[in-house]
Amino acid sequence: MKKVIEGSHAVSYAVMLSRVQVICAYPITPQTHIVEKLSDLCSTGEMQAKFLKVESEHSAMAGCIGASAVGVRAFTASSSQGLALMHELLHWAAGARLPIVMANVNRALGAPWNIWCDQTDSLSQRDTGWLQFYCESSQEALDTVIQAYKISEKVSLPSMVVLMPSTSLTPLNPSTSRTEGGWIGSFLPMSQNTGSIRKSQGPLVASRHPISLQR
Repeated sequence: MKKVIEGSHAVSYAVMLSRVQVICAYPITPQTHIVEKLSDLCSTGEMQAKFLKVESEHSAMAGCIGASAVGVRAFTASSSQGLALMHELLHWAAGARLPIVMANVNRALGAPWNIWCDQTDSLSQRDTGWLQFYCESSQEALDTVIQAYKISEKVSLPSMVVLMPSTSLTPLNPSTSRTEGGWIGSFLPMSQNTGSIRKSQGPLVASRHPISLQR
């Protein structure tokens, strides 16, 4: 059944449907409504996740890296200068083969300061090793976030779901074939750092496979 919700909240509901366990958030226009809604969902108990309020976008990605490295599904969102501030750690997340998913709501980079829409923020991160998925509608954003976790956990790479700002009310169908029948519940990271086994992966290539150090 379709629901009329704010376009940005489509991402928030997709994160909840994906059963994310850690959300690292720092506000920046125009993605703030995504993490605000996630904060509401966590505070009411509708979503069972840890909501971490951090001091910068750099710290938001650092928190996601730590969570994902120990086998926890993690999410964050950013835009524009915030994504640029994350740049150093985007390389780290991809090099460590961590299946993090991030929503990026397109906004032009300064200068001057502005809130206009263009794709220079996401395109400038093209070579960081992240998969990028560009969405045309709010419904597509909801579906793509869910699929991004499936894909990231399959190939051990982080994903960036890119969308244009949308604060308008939009009829969406959160109950799709991908949210029913255990499709979401079947998500599992390829290797969880639990118990006595700890693994660290990197971008170096030996023979035909990435190096994996284990102790």
